[in-house]
Amino acid sequence: MSVVRINVLTVPEGSGAELEKRFGARAGLVEGSEGFEGFELLRPTDGTDKYLVYTRWRSQEDFENWTKSAAFTQGHAKAAADAQGTGHGHGHGHGGPASTAAELWGFEVIQKVEPQ
Repeated sequence: MSVVRINVLTVPEGSGAELEKRFGARAGLVEGSEGFEGFELLRPTDGTDKYLVYTRWRSQEDFENWTKSAAFTQGHAKAAADAQGTGHGHGHGHGGPASTAAELWGFEVIQKVEPQ
């Protein structure tokens, strides 16, 4: 079954809209990757400051290959440029990071239920 990787981003109050906009600007960078099965950017609704970046992959190897790809490097270069105020990644306002911390969670899908 699939593997899931969730990047947990701590996003200060007022930075969420910018983070969402910049993730939208990166659309198209992951969709063609071998083994890619899905992406979701999850906005918190319960008062937490954590956004979740959910990706699903056919295998751990496919995820690791993505992290070594030119598209991954390109997307994260945009994020780094945002810290300088010039790109479209995770930045805040007119530059600087929108997220103040990140951690990566990993899971294997052991059960999956879909609508019939």
